[in-house]
Amino acid sequence: MLYIYNTLSRIKQPFKPLHEGRVGMYVCGPTVYGDAHLGHARPAITFDILFRYLKHLGYKVRYVRNITDVGHLEHDADSGEDKVAKKARLEQLEPMEVVQYYLNRYHHDMEALNVLPPSIEPHASGHIIEQIEYIKKIIESGYAYESQGSVYFDVAKYNKDHNYGKLSGRNIDDLLSTTRELDGQDEKRNPLDFALWKKAAPEHIMHWPSPWSEGFPGWHLECSTMGEKYLGEEFDIHGGGMDLMFPHHECEIAQSVAAKGHDTVRYWMHNNMITIAGKKMGKSYNNFITLEQFFKGEHPLLTRPYSPMVIRFFILQAQYRSTVDFSDSALQAADKALQKMLDGYRRLQALVPAEKSSVELPDFAAKCYEAMDDDLNTPMVIAELFEACRYINQATDGQITLDAADIDKLKSLFQTFLIDLLGIRVDSAAGEADSKTTKAFEGAVDLLMDVRKNAKAAKDWTTSDLIRDRLAALGFDVKDTKNGVEWKIK
Repeated sequence: MLYIYNTLSRIKQPFKPLHEGRVGMYVCGPTVYGDAHLGHARPAITFDILFRYLKHLGYKVRYVRNITDVGHLEHDADSGEDKVAKKARLEQLEPMEVVQYYLNRYHHDMEALNVLPPSIEPHASGHIIEQIEYIKKIIESGYAYESQGSVYFDVAKYNKDHNYGKLSGRNIDDLLSTTRELDGQDEKRNPLDFALWKKAAPEHIMHWPSPWSEGFPGWHLECSTMGEKYLGEEFDIHGGGMDLMFPHHECEIAQSVAAKGHDTVRYWMHNNMITIAGKKMGKSYNNFITLEQFFKGEHPLLTRPYSPMVIRFFILQAQYRSTVDFSDSALQAADKALQKMLDGYRRLQALVPAEKSSVELPDFAAKCYEAMDDDLNTPMVIAELFEACRYINQATDGQITLDAADIDKLKSLFQTFLIDLLGIRVDSAAGEADSKTTKAFEGAVDLLMDVRKNAKAAKDWTTSDLIRDRLAALGFDVKDTKNGVEWKIK
Protein backbone atom coordinates (compact mmCIF):
# COMPACT_ATOMS: atom_id res chain seq x y z
CA MET A 1 0.00 0.00 0.00
CA LEU A 2 1.40 3.38 -1.06
CA TYR A 3 1.47 5.98 1.72
CA ILE A 4 1.72 9.68 0.82
CA TYR A 5 2.42 12.57 3.16
CA ASN A 6 -0.58 14.87 2.71
CA THR A 7 0.50 18.44 3.40
CA LEU A 8 -3.08 19.40 4.22
CA SER A 9 -3.57 16.78 6.94
CA ARG A 10 0.14 16.75 7.91
CA ILE A 11 0.29 12.96 8.12
CA LYS A 12 1.15 10.05 5.87
CA GLN A 13 -2.03 8.62 4.46
CA PRO A 14 -2.74 5.48 2.45
CA PHE A 15 -3.26 6.49 -1.15
CA LYS A 16 -6.81 5.74 -2.26
CA PRO A 17 -7.69 7.32 -5.61
CA LEU A 18 -11.07 8.85 -6.27
CA HIS A 19 -11.71 6.49 -9.17
CA GLU A 20 -10.54 2.89 -9.06
CA GLY A 21 -7.60 2.29 -11.37
CA ARG A 22 -7.30 5.96 -12.42
CA VAL A 23 -5.35 8.85 -10.94
CA GLY A 24 -5.62 12.57 -11.66
CA MET A 25 -2.43 14.49 -10.84
CA TYR A 26 -1.75 18.22 -11.26
CA VAL A 27 1.70 19.74 -10.73
CA CYS A 28 2.65 23.41 -10.97
CA GLY A 29 5.10 23.84 -13.83
CA PRO A 30 7.51 26.67 -14.61
CA THR A 31 7.00 30.31 -15.41
CA VAL A 32 8.79 30.43 -18.75
CA TYR A 33 10.84 33.61 -18.80
CA GLY A 34 14.32 32.17 -18.21
CA ASP A 35 16.40 29.00 -18.25
CA ALA A 36 15.52 26.20 -15.85
CA HIS A 37 17.79 25.91 -12.81
CA LEU A 38 18.45 23.24 -10.20
CA GLY A 39 15.44 24.38 -8.17
CA HIS A 40 13.20 23.63 -11.15
CA ALA A 41 14.72 20.17 -11.52
CA ARG A 42 13.64 18.98 -8.08
CA PRO A 43 9.83 19.17 -8.46
CA ALA A 44 10.11 17.86 -12.02
CA ILE A 45 12.09 14.81 -10.84
CA THR A 46 10.02 14.34 -7.66
CA PHE A 47 6.72 14.11 -9.49
CA ASP A 48 8.29 12.16 -12.32
CA ILE A 49 9.10 9.49 -9.72
CA LEU A 50 5.49 9.56 -8.49
CA PHE A 51 4.19 9.42 -12.09
CA ARG A 52 6.43 6.43 -12.84
CA TYR A 53 5.50 4.59 -9.65
CA LEU A 54 1.76 5.08 -10.00
CA LYS A 55 1.92 3.73 -13.55
CA HIS A 56 4.11 0.85 -12.35
CA LEU A 57 1.43 -0.01 -9.78
CA GLY A 58 -1.05 -0.32 -12.63
CA TYR A 59 -2.89 3.00 -12.43
CA LYS A 60 -3.92 4.91 -15.52
CA VAL A 61 -2.54 8.36 -14.72
CA ARG A 62 -3.53 11.69 -16.22
CA TYR A 63 -0.64 13.97 -15.33
CA VAL A 64 -1.24 17.69 -15.91
CA ARG A 65 1.70 20.09 -15.59
CA ASN A 66 0.84 23.70 -16.37
CA ILE A 67 2.93 26.39 -18.02
CA THR A 68 2.63 29.88 -16.55
CA ASP A 69 2.99 32.35 -19.41
CA VAL A 70 0.86 35.23 -18.11
CA GLY A 71 -0.18 36.73 -14.79
CA HIS A 72 2.93 35.99 -12.70
CA LEU A 73 4.03 39.47 -11.70
CA GLU A 74 7.56 40.48 -10.83
CA HIS A 75 7.33 41.92 -7.33
CA ASP A 76 4.20 40.34 -5.89
CA ALA A 77 1.32 38.20 -7.04
CA ASP A 78 -0.70 41.40 -7.54
CA SER A 79 1.90 44.08 -8.29
CA GLY A 80 4.81 44.75 -10.58
CA GLU A 81 5.38 43.86 -14.21
CA ASP A 82 4.46 40.51 -15.73
CA LYS A 83 7.65 38.41 -15.79
CA VAL A 84 7.13 37.19 -19.35
CA ALA A 85 6.11 40.64 -20.57
CA LYS A 86 9.17 42.23 -18.98
CA LYS A 87 11.47 39.73 -20.70
CA ALA A 88 9.70 40.41 -24.00
CA ARG A 89 10.11 44.17 -23.57
CA LEU A 90 13.79 43.94 -22.69
CA GLU A 91 14.58 41.63 -25.60
CA GLN A 92 12.17 43.35 -28.03
CA LEU A 93 10.26 40.16 -28.70
CA GLU A 94 6.65 39.09 -28.72
CA PRO A 95 5.73 37.57 -25.33
CA MET A 96 4.91 34.23 -26.96
CA GLU A 97 8.35 34.25 -28.60
CA VAL A 98 9.86 34.41 -25.13
CA VAL A 99 7.54 31.66 -23.91
CA GLN A 100 8.29 29.33 -26.81
CA TYR A 101 12.05 29.89 -26.63
CA TYR A 102 12.35 29.08 -22.94
CA LEU A 103 9.75 26.33 -23.09
CA ASN A 104 11.80 24.59 -25.78
CA ARG A 105 14.86 24.86 -23.57
CA TYR A 106 12.93 23.62 -20.55
CA HIS A 107 11.75 20.58 -22.49
CA HIS A 108 15.31 19.91 -23.64
CA ASP A 109 16.54 20.02 -20.03
CA MET A 110 13.72 17.76 -18.84
CA GLU A 111 14.48 15.24 -21.57
CA ALA A 112 18.15 15.28 -20.57
CA LEU A 113 17.11 14.57 -16.96
CA ASN A 114 14.92 11.71 -18.24
CA VAL A 115 11.77 13.37 -16.90
CA LEU A 116 8.78 11.86 -18.66
CA PRO A 117 6.48 14.36 -20.42
CA PRO A 118 3.11 14.97 -18.75
CA SER A 119 -0.16 13.78 -20.24
CA ILE A 120 -1.30 17.40 -20.75
CA GLU A 121 0.73 20.62 -20.57
CA PRO A 122 -1.77 23.52 -20.69
CA HIS A 123 -0.81 27.19 -20.91
CA ALA A 124 -2.43 29.87 -18.76
CA SER A 125 -2.76 32.13 -21.83
CA GLY A 126 -4.72 29.41 -23.63
CA HIS A 127 -7.43 29.33 -20.95
CA ILE A 128 -8.46 32.97 -20.54
CA ILE A 129 -12.13 32.27 -21.28
CA GLU A 130 -12.25 29.51 -18.68
CA GLN A 131 -10.60 31.77 -16.11
CA ILE A 132 -13.12 34.54 -16.73
CA GLU A 133 -15.97 32.08 -16.21
CA TYR A 134 -14.33 30.84 -13.01
CA ILE A 135 -14.15 34.41 -11.69
CA LYS A 136 -17.85 34.88 -12.41
CA LYS A 137 -18.64 31.85 -10.22
CA ILE A 138 -16.56 33.25 -7.34
CA ILE A 139 -18.30 36.63 -7.63
CA GLU A 140 -21.70 34.89 -7.63
CA SER A 141 -20.75 33.05 -4.45
CA GLY A 142 -20.08 36.39 -2.76
CA TYR A 143 -16.35 35.92 -2.20
CA ALA A 144 -15.00 38.37 -4.80
CA TYR A 145 -15.58 42.01 -5.70
CA GLU A 146 -14.75 44.39 -8.53
CA SER A 147 -12.62 47.46 -7.86
CA GLN A 148 -11.52 49.95 -10.52
CA GLY A 149 -11.65 47.34 -13.26
CA SER A 150 -9.85 44.65 -11.27
CA VAL A 151 -11.44 41.76 -9.37
CA TYR A 152 -10.17 40.69 -5.94
CA PHE A 153 -10.86 37.70 -3.73
CA ASP A 154 -12.34 38.70 -0.36
CA VAL A 155 -10.11 36.76 2.04
CA ALA A 156 -11.65 38.06 5.27
CA LYS A 157 -15.18 37.17 4.17
CA TYR A 158 -14.07 33.76 2.99
CA ASN A 159 -12.28 33.10 6.28
CA LYS A 160 -15.49 33.70 8.24
CA ASP A 161 -17.10 30.76 6.47
CA HIS A 162 -14.04 28.61 5.81
CA ASN A 163 -10.43 28.41 6.94
CA TYR A 164 -8.02 30.49 4.89
CA GLY A 165 -4.53 29.29 5.85
CA LYS A 166 -5.36 25.65 6.53
CA LEU A 167 -2.75 24.34 4.08
CA SER A 168 0.18 26.39 5.33
CA GLY A 169 -1.04 26.55 8.95
CA ARG A 170 -1.04 30.35 8.99
CA ASN A 171 -3.32 32.48 11.12
CA ILE A 172 -5.22 35.14 9.20
CA ASP A 173 -4.98 37.68 12.05
CA ASP A 174 -1.20 37.30 12.06
CA LEU A 175 -1.15 37.68 8.30
CA LEU A 176 -3.22 40.85 8.46
CA SER A 177 -0.86 42.40 10.99
CA THR A 178 2.30 41.59 9.01
CA THR A 179 1.16 42.26 5.42
CA ARG A 180 3.09 45.16 3.91
CA GLU A 181 1.53 47.92 1.86
CA LEU A 182 1.75 47.40 -1.89
CA ASP A 183 1.22 49.52 -4.98
CA GLY A 184 -2.47 49.46 -5.85
CA GLN A 185 -3.35 48.41 -2.31
CA ASP A 186 -6.04 51.11 -2.19
CA GLU A 187 -8.07 49.04 -4.66
CA LYS A 188 -8.45 46.30 -2.07
CA ARG A 189 -10.77 46.08 0.91
CA ASN A 190 -8.12 44.12 2.76
CA PRO A 191 -4.35 43.84 2.24
CA LEU A 192 -4.64 40.02 2.08
CA ASP A 193 -7.13 40.09 -0.79
CA PHE A 194 -5.56 38.73 -3.96
CA ALA A 195 -6.25 39.49 -7.60
CA LEU A 196 -8.43 37.25 -9.72
CA TRP A 197 -8.34 39.74 -12.60
CA LYS A 198 -6.09 42.78 -13.05
CA LYS A 199 -6.91 45.77 -15.20
CA ALA A 200 -4.01 46.26 -17.60
CA ALA A 201 -2.05 49.47 -17.51
CA PRO A 202 -1.64 51.20 -20.90
CA GLU A 203 1.93 49.91 -21.24
CA HIS A 204 0.99 46.30 -20.42
CA ILE A 205 1.42 44.25 -23.58
CA MET A 206 -0.48 41.10 -22.53
CA HIS A 207 -4.21 41.71 -22.02
CA TRP A 208 -7.64 40.37 -22.97
CA PRO A 209 -11.22 41.70 -22.88
CA SER A 210 -13.39 40.79 -19.90
CA PRO A 211 -16.66 41.98 -18.28
CA TRP A 212 -14.59 44.10 -15.90
CA SER A 213 -11.78 45.58 -18.01
CA GLU A 214 -9.16 44.94 -20.62
CA GLY A 215 -6.73 43.00 -18.48
CA PHE A 216 -5.27 39.66 -17.50
CA PRO A 217 -5.92 36.89 -14.93
CA GLY A 218 -4.20 36.66 -11.56
CA TRP A 219 -1.46 34.07 -11.15
CA HIS A 220 -3.29 31.86 -8.64
CA LEU A 221 -6.36 31.44 -10.82
CA GLU A 222 -4.84 29.42 -13.66
CA CYS A 223 -4.25 26.23 -11.67
CA SER A 224 -7.76 26.13 -10.20
CA THR A 225 -9.20 26.61 -13.66
CA MET A 226 -7.05 24.16 -15.58
CA GLY A 227 -7.09 21.57 -12.82
CA GLU A 228 -10.88 21.44 -12.99
CA LYS A 229 -10.98 21.45 -16.78
CA TYR A 230 -8.68 18.48 -17.24
CA LEU A 231 -9.17 16.52 -14.00
CA GLY A 232 -12.68 17.39 -12.84
CA GLU A 233 -14.18 19.18 -9.84
CA GLU A 234 -12.37 16.76 -7.53
CA PHE A 235 -9.08 15.02 -8.26
CA ASP A 236 -6.42 13.04 -6.46
CA ILE A 237 -3.06 14.82 -6.23
CA HIS A 238 -1.83 18.40 -6.50
CA GLY A 239 1.93 18.87 -6.26
CA GLY A 240 4.60 21.52 -6.39
CA GLY A 241 7.49 23.04 -4.53
CA MET A 242 7.15 23.96 -0.87
CA ASP A 243 7.65 27.61 -1.80
CA LEU A 244 4.28 27.49 -3.59
CA MET A 245 2.37 26.37 -0.48
CA PHE A 246 1.74 30.00 0.47
CA PRO A 247 0.29 32.00 -1.04
CA HIS A 248 -0.19 30.18 -4.35
CA HIS A 249 -1.70 26.88 -3.23
CA GLU A 250 -3.48 28.47 -0.29
CA CYS A 251 -5.22 30.81 -2.71
CA GLU A 252 -6.03 27.92 -5.04
CA ILE A 253 -7.88 26.15 -2.23
CA ALA A 254 -9.84 29.30 -1.40
CA GLN A 255 -10.76 29.90 -5.04
CA SER A 256 -11.92 26.34 -5.58
CA VAL A 257 -14.00 26.21 -2.40
CA ALA A 258 -15.54 29.58 -3.23
CA ALA A 259 -16.44 28.52 -6.77
CA LYS A 260 -17.49 24.93 -6.06
CA GLY A 261 -18.43 24.86 -2.40
CA HIS A 262 -15.97 22.06 -1.60
CA ASP A 263 -12.28 21.15 -1.71
CA THR A 264 -11.15 19.83 -5.06
CA VAL A 265 -7.83 18.17 -4.11
CA ARG A 266 -7.55 15.02 -1.99
CA TYR A 267 -3.75 14.91 -1.50
CA TRP A 268 -1.45 17.94 -1.47
CA MET A 269 2.22 17.08 -1.97
CA HIS A 270 5.18 19.46 -1.71
CA ASN A 271 8.85 18.83 -2.34
CA ASN A 272 11.34 20.72 -0.19
CA MET A 273 13.87 23.23 -1.46
CA ILE A 274 17.37 23.00 -2.82
CA THR A 275 19.58 25.41 -0.90
CA ILE A 276 22.99 26.89 -1.46
CA ALA A 277 24.92 27.83 1.67
CA GLY A 278 21.67 27.26 3.56
CA LYS A 279 19.64 29.71 1.47
CA LYS A 280 16.95 28.79 -1.04
CA MET A 281 18.29 28.58 -4.59
CA GLY A 282 16.18 30.64 -6.97
CA LYS A 283 15.95 33.53 -9.39
CA SER A 284 14.55 35.84 -6.73
CA TYR A 285 17.77 35.44 -4.71
CA ASN A 286 20.04 35.59 -7.77
CA ASN A 287 21.96 32.56 -6.50
CA PHE A 288 20.79 29.95 -8.97
CA ILE A 289 22.77 27.78 -11.37
CA THR A 290 21.01 26.83 -14.58
CA LEU A 291 20.86 23.21 -15.66
CA GLU A 292 22.80 24.04 -18.81
CA GLN A 293 25.58 25.49 -16.64
CA PHE A 294 25.69 22.21 -14.71
CA PHE A 295 25.84 20.19 -17.92
CA LYS A 296 28.67 22.37 -19.32
CA GLY A 297 30.47 23.18 -16.05
CA GLU A 298 30.23 26.89 -16.81
CA HIS A 299 29.76 28.48 -13.39
CA PRO A 300 32.28 29.74 -10.80
CA LEU A 301 30.92 27.32 -8.17
CA LEU A 302 31.47 24.29 -10.41
CA THR A 303 34.85 22.65 -10.92
CA ARG A 304 33.69 20.60 -13.91
CA PRO A 305 30.58 19.56 -15.88
CA TYR A 306 28.06 17.13 -14.43
CA SER A 307 25.93 14.84 -16.54
CA PRO A 308 22.13 15.03 -16.26
CA MET A 309 22.05 11.61 -14.61
CA VAL A 310 24.43 12.81 -11.87
CA ILE A 311 22.06 15.72 -11.22
CA ARG A 312 19.10 13.34 -11.09
CA PHE A 313 20.94 10.94 -8.77
CA PHE A 314 22.05 13.83 -6.54
CA ILE A 315 18.42 14.90 -6.07
CA LEU A 316 17.15 11.34 -5.48
CA GLN A 317 19.71 10.71 -2.72
CA ALA A 318 17.42 12.72 -0.42
CA GLN A 319 13.77 12.04 0.32
CA TYR A 320 11.69 14.62 -1.55
CA ARG A 321 10.46 16.35 1.65
CA SER A 322 14.04 16.89 2.88
CA THR A 323 16.13 19.95 2.12
CA VAL A 324 19.06 19.37 -0.23
CA ASP A 325 22.05 21.67 0.14
CA PHE A 326 24.06 22.15 -3.04
CA SER A 327 27.84 22.17 -3.19
CA ASP A 328 30.34 21.11 -5.81
CA SER A 329 31.77 18.53 -3.40
CA ALA A 330 28.28 17.06 -2.87
CA LEU A 331 27.90 16.70 -6.63
CA GLN A 332 31.31 15.03 -6.87
CA ALA A 333 30.25 12.57 -4.19
CA ALA A 334 27.00 11.88 -6.05
CA ASP A 335 28.95 11.31 -9.27
CA LYS A 336 31.29 8.88 -7.52
CA ALA A 337 28.38 7.03 -5.92
CA LEU A 338 26.54 6.76 -9.23
CA GLN A 339 29.64 5.41 -11.00
CA LYS A 340 29.98 2.81 -8.24
CA MET A 341 26.40 1.69 -8.77
CA LEU A 342 26.82 1.62 -12.55
CA ASP A 343 29.96 -0.49 -12.16
CA GLY A 344 27.87 -2.96 -10.20
CA TYR A 345 25.18 -2.90 -12.88
CA ARG A 346 27.70 -3.56 -15.65
CA ARG A 347 29.34 -6.35 -13.67
CA LEU A 348 25.91 -7.90 -13.21
CA GLN A 349 25.43 -8.06 -16.97
CA ALA A 350 28.76 -9.90 -17.33
CA LEU A 351 28.20 -12.45 -14.54
CA VAL A 352 28.39 -16.11 -15.59
CA PRO A 353 25.83 -18.20 -13.66
CA ALA A 354 27.07 -20.96 -11.38
CA GLU A 355 25.25 -24.24 -10.95
CA LYS A 356 24.29 -23.28 -7.42
CA SER A 357 24.31 -20.11 -5.33
CA SER A 358 26.57 -20.22 -2.31
CA VAL A 359 24.54 -17.54 -0.47
CA GLU A 360 20.91 -16.65 0.02
CA LEU A 361 20.13 -13.22 -1.41
CA PRO A 362 17.99 -10.87 0.67
CA ASP A 363 14.62 -9.97 -0.83
CA PHE A 364 15.86 -6.69 -2.26
CA ALA A 365 12.74 -6.13 -4.37
CA ALA A 366 10.45 -6.36 -1.33
CA LYS A 367 12.62 -3.86 0.55
CA CYS A 368 12.65 -1.47 -2.41
CA TYR A 369 8.86 -1.66 -2.75
CA GLU A 370 8.55 -1.01 0.97
CA ALA A 371 10.71 2.09 0.58
CA MET A 372 8.74 3.38 -2.42
CA ASP A 373 5.46 2.78 -0.59
CA ASP A 374 6.80 4.84 2.30
CA ASP A 375 6.17 8.21 0.65
CA LEU A 376 8.66 7.62 -2.20
CA ASN A 377 11.71 7.01 -0.01
CA THR A 378 14.23 6.99 -2.85
CA PRO A 379 17.33 7.13 -0.57
CA MET A 380 16.34 3.75 0.90
CA VAL A 381 15.87 2.32 -2.60
CA ILE A 382 19.37 3.51 -3.49
CA ALA A 383 20.76 1.98 -0.28
CA GLU A 384 19.21 -1.40 -1.16
CA LEU A 385 20.65 -1.25 -4.66
CA PHE A 386 24.10 -0.55 -3.23
CA GLU A 387 23.71 -3.56 -0.96
CA ALA A 388 22.82 -5.63 -4.02
CA CYS A 389 26.00 -4.31 -5.69
CA ARG A 390 28.00 -5.75 -2.79
CA TYR A 391 26.79 -9.25 -3.67
CA ILE A 392 27.47 -8.60 -7.36
CA ASN A 393 31.04 -7.53 -6.61
CA GLN A 394 31.62 -10.57 -4.42
CA ALA A 395 30.36 -12.83 -7.21
CA THR A 396 32.57 -11.05 -9.73
CA ASP A 397 35.61 -11.48 -7.50
CA GLY A 398 34.85 -15.19 -6.96
CA GLN A 399 34.05 -14.84 -3.25
CA ILE A 400 30.53 -16.21 -3.75
CA THR A 401 28.60 -17.91 -6.53
CA LEU A 402 25.17 -17.01 -7.91
CA ASP A 403 23.01 -19.27 -10.03
CA ALA A 404 20.97 -18.15 -13.04
CA ALA A 405 17.81 -17.56 -10.99
CA ASP A 406 19.59 -15.23 -8.57
CA ILE A 407 21.28 -13.35 -11.39
CA ASP A 408 17.92 -12.91 -13.11
CA LYS A 409 16.44 -11.61 -9.86
CA LEU A 410 19.20 -9.02 -9.60
CA LYS A 411 18.81 -7.99 -13.23
CA SER A 412 15.07 -7.56 -12.70
CA LEU A 413 15.77 -5.55 -9.54
CA PHE A 414 18.00 -3.06 -11.33
CA GLN A 415 15.72 -2.83 -14.36
CA THR A 416 12.69 -2.11 -12.19
CA PHE A 417 14.13 0.23 -9.59
CA LEU A 418 17.25 1.84 -11.05
CA ILE A 419 16.06 2.22 -14.64
CA ASP A 420 12.25 2.17 -14.69
CA LEU A 421 11.40 3.89 -11.38
CA LEU A 422 14.43 6.01 -10.45
CA GLY A 423 14.78 6.85 -14.13
CA ILE A 424 18.55 6.48 -14.38
CA ARG A 425 19.75 6.04 -17.95
CA VAL A 426 22.54 3.51 -17.58
CA ASP A 427 23.81 4.05 -21.13
CA SER A 428 24.44 7.76 -20.57
CA ALA A 429 24.96 8.02 -16.82
CA ALA A 430 28.68 7.60 -16.51
CA GLY A 431 29.13 11.33 -16.27
CA GLU A 432 32.55 12.70 -17.04
CA ALA A 433 33.95 9.28 -17.89
CA ASP A 434 31.36 8.70 -20.61
CA SER A 435 31.95 12.13 -22.08
CA LYS A 436 35.60 11.08 -22.67
CA THR A 437 34.88 7.59 -23.86
CA THR A 438 33.72 7.23 -27.45
CA LYS A 439 33.04 3.93 -29.13
CA ALA A 440 36.37 4.16 -30.96
CA PHE A 441 38.15 4.84 -27.68
CA GLU A 442 36.50 1.86 -26.02
CA GLY A 443 37.40 -0.30 -29.01
CA ALA A 444 41.07 0.71 -28.78
CA VAL A 445 41.25 -0.14 -25.08
CA ASP A 446 39.47 -3.45 -25.67
CA LEU A 447 42.05 -4.22 -28.34
CA LEU A 448 44.82 -3.65 -25.81
CA MET A 449 43.01 -5.95 -23.41
CA ASP A 450 42.97 -8.65 -26.10
CA VAL A 451 46.71 -8.17 -26.70
CA ARG A 452 47.32 -8.47 -22.96
CA LYS A 453 45.10 -11.56 -22.76
CA ASN A 454 47.08 -13.23 -25.56
CA ALA A 455 50.35 -12.25 -23.86
CA LYS A 456 49.21 -13.85 -20.61
CA ALA A 457 48.14 -16.99 -22.47
CA ALA A 458 51.63 -17.15 -23.96
CA LYS A 459 53.11 -16.52 -20.50
CA ASP A 460 54.64 -13.30 -21.81
CA TRP A 461 54.43 -11.62 -18.43
CA THR A 462 56.63 -8.71 -19.47
CA THR A 463 54.18 -7.56 -22.18
CA SER A 464 51.16 -8.29 -20.01
CA ASP A 465 52.48 -6.27 -17.07
CA LEU A 466 53.70 -3.47 -19.35
CA ILE A 467 50.19 -2.95 -20.81
CA ARG A 468 48.61 -3.03 -17.36
CA ASP A 469 51.15 -0.63 -15.83
CA ARG A 470 51.12 1.83 -18.73
CA LEU A 471 47.32 1.94 -18.70
CA ALA A 472 47.39 2.51 -14.93
CA ALA A 473 49.78 5.42 -15.43
CA LEU A 474 47.31 6.91 -17.93
CA GLY A 475 44.50 6.73 -15.38
CA PHE A 476 42.97 3.33 -16.10
CA ASP A 477 41.97 0.76 -13.51
CA VAL A 478 42.53 -2.72 -14.98
CA LYS A 479 41.22 -5.67 -12.97
CA ASP A 480 41.46 -9.38 -13.68
CA THR A 481 38.36 -11.33 -12.64
CA LYS A 482 37.29 -14.91 -13.09
CA ASN A 483 34.91 -13.69 -15.83
CA GLY A 484 37.62 -11.83 -17.71
CA VAL A 485 39.26 -8.42 -17.58
CA GLU A 486 37.45 -5.25 -16.47
CA TRP A 487 38.68 -1.72 -17.09
CA LYS A 488 37.48 1.75 -16.29
CA ILE A 489 38.82 5.27 -16.00
CA LYS A 490 39.75 6.09 -12.42
